[in-house]
Amino acid sequence: MTPDVTPEAIPEIRRTPQHAPELRAVARHIGRRRFLTVTGAAAALAFAANVPGAGTAAAAELDAARITDDPFTLGVASGDPHPDSVLLWTRLAPVPYRADSGLPARRVVVDWEIALDERFRRVVRRGKATAHPEFHHSVHVEAGHLAPGRVYYYRFRAGRFVSPAGRTRTAPAARSRPAGLTFGVVSCQRYDQGYWTAYRHLADEDLDVVLHLGDYLYEYAVNDVAGARAYPSGTLPDLFRRETVTLEDYRLRYALYKSDPDLRAAHAAHPFVVTWDDHETENNYAGGTPENSVPPEEFLLRRAAAYRAYWENMPLRRPQLPDGPDLKLYRRLHWGRLAQFDVLDTRQYRSDQVYGDGWQYPGPESENPSRTLTGDAQERWLVGGWRRSDALWNVVPQQVTFSQRFNSTTAPSKVSMDSWDGYPASRERVLAGAQAAGVENLMVLTGDVHVHYGFDIKRDFSDPGSKTVGTEIVTSSVSSGGNGTERPANWETYMAANPHMRFYNGLRGYTTVSLGRELARADFKTVSHVTTQGAPLTTAASFVTEAGEQGLKPA
Repeated sequence: MTPDVTPEAIPEIRRTPQHAPELRAVARHIGRRRFLTVTGAAAALAFAANVPGAGTAAAAELDAARITDDPFTLGVASGDPHPDSVLLWTRLAPVPYRADSGLPARRVVVDWEIALDERFRRVVRRGKATAHPEFHHSVHVEAGHLAPGRVYYYRFRAGRFVSPAGRTRTAPAARSRPAGLTFGVVSCQRYDQGYWTAYRHLADEDLDVVLHLGDYLYEYAVNDVAGARAYPSGTLPDLFRRETVTLEDYRLRYALYKSDPDLRAAHAAHPFVVTWDDHETENNYAGGTPENSVPPEEFLLRRAAAYRAYWENMPLRRPQLPDGPDLKLYRRLHWGRLAQFDVLDTRQYRSDQVYGDGWQYPGPESENPSRTLTGDAQERWLVGGWRRSDALWNVVPQQVTFSQRFNSTTAPSKVSMDSWDGYPASRERVLAGAQAAGVENLMVLTGDVHVHYGFDIKRDFSDPGSKTVGTEIVTSSVSSGGNGTERPANWETYMAANPHMRFYNGLRGYTTVSLGRELARADFKTVSHVTTQGAPLTTAASFVTEAGEQGLKPA
């Protein structure tokens, strides 16, 4: 989303993007529409010359014993828990703020192990993985043959160095009926707009999993004092003082973000399920359409670089490995028969925003039935998954505000063209699909807007008396937007203009959600400030919604 405060004025180092010559040659000769569909172009944009083939090693091996500095500076992470497996991640980076991360372009064999205890006295699985230079020495281990519904501890070893230990867990057995599930919901962590104190508190929570709903990274330039963090002058190198465009840019920016100790603590404490929004690539892009006027082939090169760096730095499984400028991020996870999670990507397949984007009056263009936020294939996948679901709760982690949101009490009111309000036909098809599938307990999870909202999802938002068919939990930002305020200037207007809005708070923080057999509880948590460290955590409000009787009620 467009930041809700004016960003700090940071002079950028401008330069022509230095994409690999062979990629630029491909892009120049293939139009955008064909670019996205031709296998040869996709293969070229997948950096085929630099991707190790299946069962081969493209680069010579580096003896890990020759690594002289700690390579685990970016910590560890886990993600996408299945009943019998979990994804383990790390990246070797002895010198993280350098393009090569302080390692030669040679593959490194890394040992990993999983134990039942945090002292690793009862190791149950161990193995070796290869950190390929083609993937920036990232490691993705799909550790299998694990017991369902268990807490595990994991770590990596490279030469004489051992990584910090991480804590993870597997999902319950497929047909089981768990009594409960508690998860965290986070989004929007702009590095130069504040400290990530919220993550430090999140690391201390008793959670089964954390859902990250996008804007893990911001593409904007970061100056040497890290903006609002106000480090001593010269703390950060000039290589961050430019917008991310190339693969090297995105890789270095992930190194900056993952060097934050609070983020590392949260990743080490809980498995994450991640999805992106726009800033992991570029603000408010839509599919293959950039925010600004650059040639489409140039933007698709940028998107390919951004998607590849995202996969390298996130705890994602092999099915999410990028294919050229594409990456299939939408996927389905289960928590026994208690919950089904349909993780969406509302950025890669959307129609372009109309009326110039931003807050505009709706009209024939935005209401065109052909417009889509999810793309046809993802929409069919979502509704089809609901038809087959046997879960009590159907949860949809996604990015932008789903419920209708007016910014005026007078009609007509403007709406956000970047949210589902800019794609009302797409929203109607999703709600009709949920109704046809018999979904009784729908929960939509949202990030993007840097505030906490709680909504009742109405079958017909134009009729306040319409049936409530679900709830939407919108989590605030970790730091984006700066300190924020408990009651923003538009608080009274929004609450009056949107009778289905049950809660609105403008401070930073995160949300925790507990699902049970009879009800779900959402706790909106906030920190008083982010421009300095050490803010305490407060539960600003708590709501419940009952199974079979949707609607948020104060807890």
